[in-house]
Amino acid sequence: METKISSFSCEDQLNLRIVEHLDQTQLPASLQQMLSLATTPEEQDILLLSALTAASACVPNLFFRYGPTGKKYFANLQCFILAAAASGKGIANQALEMVRVIDEQYPMLIAGDSTLPAWYNALEKQGGCGYMHESEGSVITDIWRTAAANYNTALRKAAEHEPISRNRCNGASEIPCPKLSMLLTGTFNQYRALVPSVENGYFSRLLTLVIRGSHPFCKSYVCSTGEQSAVPRMVGRQLLKVYEHLAFGPEREWSLTDDQKERLGTHLETEYETLIALLGDNFHSAVIRMAVQIERIAMILTALRGMSFSSELDSESSSSFGSRDFSSERFLCSDADYEIAELIGNKLLLHMAAAYRLIDGDSQSLVPDIKPLDPRRLIFDQLKSEYKLQELISEAKTQGISRATVIRWNDAWQEQGQVRKIEYGHYRKVI
Repeated sequence: METKISSFSCEDQLNLRIVEHLDQTQLPASLQQMLSLATTPEEQDILLLSALTAASACVPNLFFRYGPTGKKYFANLQCFILAAAASGKGIANQALEMVRVIDEQYPMLIAGDSTLPAWYNALEKQGGCGYMHESEGSVITDIWRTAAANYNTALRKAAEHEPISRNRCNGASEIPCPKLSMLLTGTFNQYRALVPSVENGYFSRLLTLVIRGSHPFCKSYVCSTGEQSAVPRMVGRQLLKVYEHLAFGPEREWSLTDDQKERLGTHLETEYETLIALLGDNFHSAVIRMAVQIERIAMILTALRGMSFSSELDSESSSSFGSRDFSSERFLCSDADYEIAELIGNKLLLHMAAAYRLIDGDSQSLVPDIKPLDPRRLIFDQLKSEYKLQELISEAKTQGISRATVIRWNDAWQEQGQVRKIEYGHYRKVI
């Protein structure tokens, strides 16, 4: 199931497909059932990501630690499905039907058609937890038009579980640890209203699925009996059991194994360097934060297995959450769930690269060609381990780069510790 990012091309949707690269039999049964609703590979990808995002709101009190400070992260995903009109993205609404089953007993839905104060009040009322689903991006765009920056900040904080606070004439309040899952679908202009630039911190925190082209007409829609409409609610009832087992107990820690952590780190250091080279340093934050998203996806998969956590303290599997006291245990990710999450994360990073190119350029066509290599990175990669400044200037000149520019680059490489001066006009590469 390994996906090489170095082979990535944005030329067509084939390179961005996710589910067709997975062994679907290895997915949790609930996801397999949701994927049965799809009629095209693009619909499969939409259903997979929308089901994972919806499910992320329904596995409370499960967390993992990340980074040198051991910061807690919960399962909550935020996702935007970016597609043209009539591209089939409406099938994402099936994931909303899953959550409605739980919402009937335990309120968790938050309307996207809300002003910022109303949105804050709803989230605060539900203890900072909830699921927001909006299939009409224009609703979000119209409502948020005058407060897009404030929404952007609030959603960015929610993605990191950072406190969201407000201060009004009638008093101040704070949501200390927001746990918001969100799925939006919309067009390029609607996406750009929410993520105006690649330097905006929300870009790297918002998973993006890019669907190119229109959805073909399917004659089975005309003669369908509607029996498949029961699938999301059936999955929702399964998810309700998972929610109830997790919601009414203490927080429980989940973790990758040491080998899986090492593997994830290797990806960040090697495979992903290709995308950074292609897209520039501004894409670095998306690469780093994808590690958190991969862990979130793996943790959701573990929960969706339906009562089969593996414990660090006791390797015996349990047939149900209720049969043992898990309050003091740390659950480990299975290799199968890690491999699935890794592949999904790899592919989503490619989708984010496509979205990055959309924002960074003026083109509004979906999945345009990736922009050329950064010339500064290209020149650096071509340097010998030791080189003379005059040789560098001469080589850069042949590529249309001025003497002043290349000297400035060389000075920057020194400051960043990428090269070291041996003697006047003579340098050695450090990395």
